[in-house]
Amino acid sequence: MKTGFCHLFLKMMKKLFIISVLIGLASTAWAQNTKEEIFENLDRAGAVYYAYPVHVQQQVTAPPKGYEPFYVSHYGRHGSRYLINDNDYKRVLDLMQKAHDAGALTPLGEDALQRIKKVWALSEGYGGALSPLGARQAHDIAVRLYNAYPQIFKNGGKVTARSTVSLRCSLTMSAFCEGLKENNPLLQVTRESSNKHMSYLNYHSPESCDFNDKGPWREEYRKFEQAHVKGERLASTLFNSDEYILKNINPMELAWGFYWLAVDMQDTETGVSFYDLFTKQELFDIYQTFNYRFYITDANYAGGRGLAYENIHPLLRNIIAGAEAAIAGTGDVATLRFGHDGNLLPLTGVLGLKDCYKSVSNPYEFYKVFAAWKIAPMAGNVQIIFFRNKKNDVICKFLLNEQETEVPAVKTEIFPFYHWSDVKNYYETQVLK
Repeated sequence: MKTGFCHLFLKMMKKLFIISVLIGLASTAWAQNTKEEIFENLDRAGAVYYAYPVHVQQQVTAPPKGYEPFYVSHYGRHGSRYLINDNDYKRVLDLMQKAHDAGALTPLGEDALQRIKKVWALSEGYGGALSPLGARQAHDIAVRLYNAYPQIFKNGGKVTARSTVSLRCSLTMSAFCEGLKENNPLLQVTRESSNKHMSYLNYHSPESCDFNDKGPWREEYRKFEQAHVKGERLASTLFNSDEYILKNINPMELAWGFYWLAVDMQDTETGVSFYDLFTKQELFDIYQTFNYRFYITDANYAGGRGLAYENIHPLLRNIIAGAEAAIAGTGDVATLRFGHDGNLLPLTGVLGLKDCYKSVSNPYEFYKVFAAWKIAPMAGNVQIIFFRNKKNDVICKFLLNEQETEVPAVKTEIFPFYHWSDVKNYYETQVLK
């Protein structure tokens, strides 16, 4: 009888071991960013232009018994927008129109011109503006937050919302707050967009600006761009004359121009696509180059001297202060902050969120350890949800784009929850030291 029990026990342990190994492999595979993920969904090739997934469900794990949510600390990027400037549309339109007037377009080139004209008719004057999709993203994220933690927003609590002075950020803030107010009109929501709060919402030191503009990484990046952004094949499909291309077309600029158009269509819902003008490999190579720049300037690039992360220290101090005020009963039920990809990307690294802070120096490894589309898509966000029990013991959990995530540097026996005292101690003694 004992022998049979031992045999069964060993068999069960073997199965559990195999399952744990498979789970570990699956986790490792997810952490490794791959070319196949871009090929699977070409919208991801937009990096920070990736539109927040429509069908997101906020991940909600029940807290330990006796703990209730009471506060949320939030930082969100603005929602989907148009290309940053009208010239990003007009430059390509004028280039293609000039070729049309010269009789230098192929049938595909003529078709592409008509598509650009349609996009321009819908986009003129909206350069840099929040799109209707961007407003819906923010609204819906707020609704999901409310539905997941209605206890936080009961009894008409105080909500403080602040954005950078960018209009698309302030409109994102307004859409988010409307999502909350629709569920509870009694909420006391204050909204502010002013220079007063730029010192932590969007801080960039002179040293980091100088590094980003003319740092020693620039020459290596230039060579990487030359190797990866090649528009010669694209030019040959759009223009019918080699001589015209030679005299009038910069293939690299052509590729970038159509790339911006292609990846932003998901954010503006024009019903137009330009992906067919590229091969999947071409889109992936341009994506690598675009992602490269964000890794250098806004992430944990090994040669970056920690400048991008130092920019976030004022924001981290603000997050800690807001949490302490809420715990003491003198603060808000929600502190909402709205900014840009250049703030959200380094914030995730400074917070120590899993897969957001890896440091390498080889440009051919950048895309493998850092994927801007996963961290800071349009409307990307970090939420820290706080819970406490009757003894006023405070725990918290972290969500990146509404999915629970880890802070590997902080130990916990109640994952996805962490003792706030441990989290605060880590940030104050290890990050802000």
